[in-house]
Amino acid sequence: MTGPDTGPDTGPDTGPDTGPDKAFTGSIPRFYEEYFVPLIFEPYAVDLANRVAARPVTRVLEIAAGTGVATRHLASALPDSVSIIATDLNQSMLDLAAETGTSRPVQWGRADATDLPFRDGEFDAVVCQFGFMFPPDKVAAFAEAHRVLGPGGALFFNVWDRIEDNEFADVITRSLEAVFPDDPPRFLARTPHGYHDVGVIERDLRAAGFATTPEVTTLTERSRADSARVPAIAFCLGSPLRNEIEDRDAARLDDATDVAEAAILREFGAGAVDGKIQAHVVVVER
Repeated sequence: MTGPDTGPDTGPDTGPDTGPDKAFTGSIPRFYEEYFVPLIFEPYAVDLANRVAARPVTRVLEIAAGTGVATRHLASALPDSVSIIATDLNQSMLDLAAETGTSRPVQWGRADATDLPFRDGEFDAVVCQFGFMFPPDKVAAFAEAHRVLGPGGALFFNVWDRIEDNEFADVITRSLEAVFPDDPPRFLARTPHGYHDVGVIERDLRAAGFATTPEVTTLTERSRADSARVPAIAFCLGSPLRNEIEDRDAARLDDATDVAEAAILREFGAGAVDGKIQAHVVVVER
């Protein structure tokens, strides 16, 4: 089976905190928005936006906004009087987010989470949807969030739980061992699902300057799609897993996607598929 037109890759961004695990470039953003957002990100974006909306906020910063799924829910959940600045390291993701749009104006800007271009105490909420798994220096990223928060402000973020509690990601990762047995792609386990230890997260927050005890909620949701092909495309074409596959053999991208689809079919059956997803949601006051 052949996949959809994958389009050309334009190469990774060249900012200060980029690399293959953080390169959402070429056609990845459009596959990400079309397939990944409804598959796994939507319910957690709703949850984060509702948590922020429950607090009295006036100026909100979002980091690692991606294609804007959480931004769209923040724009809808918060009063028009609340200003929202949404940032991401990858300009290609921001461009698609701005093109997709929000229910009301927000300000878009490229920014590195470990070196935010904002004044001390400028915001009363910082929001990050599945972004803190990516910076190599997590303490530095948390410290920047702490720095730009004003007194009484809060950081709201979520991170994926271990890969074994996220069924599609786990099945696809294991399936690709058959495609590249000598060097299987491990992006999903290494990065998106590699920062799930709540004790480590709490330690890093303290090291970054957060003195209060974070509120941590482990939230289980369901990931649903009309067919096994959807999660195969989402993970293999709409994430940096694609970079790992193409680094090994670009000619095998369609083969890898087909293998991932077959694995989902074996595990979840034909027709509509339904898998468990799980993440930690963290709220911590400055």
